[in-house]
Amino acid sequence: QVQLEESGGDSVQAGGSLTLSCAASGYSARDIYMAWFRQIPGREREGVAAIGNGSGTKYANSVKGRFTINRDAAKNTLTLQMNNLKPEDSGIYSCAAGFGVISYSYLLQPRQYTYWGQGTQVTVSS
Repeated sequence: QVQLEESGGDSVQAGGSLTLSCAASGYSARDIYMAWFRQIPGREREGVAAIGNGSGTKYANSVKGRFTINRDAAKNTLTLQMNNLKPEDSGIYSCAAGFGVISYSYLLQPRQYTYWGQGTQVTVSS
């Protein structure tokens, strides 16, 4: 059973930086694709950044140039480096994983992912 565990959430001032990590376990397949999603109460879950099984990356327009997603296959770890944080970046950030073939266009769609972590809270104050 695939398990995902996030860490690194915190409270920061606007303009600050955070790095989120997701430790993945319980799988051996190499065709994994992974992503970070965030959710604010009362709003739909939003895809923030994703990395395909070909290592191509996709970002939400709102975070381009500020966030960087990276996967260390050897350590089974997914990270999200977040710079120049804004209050609107606040939310619960969850790591997600799926396996198989996926179109680049679908990388930020929650329904493409089978496995989810519990999430970690990020709060950005102005």
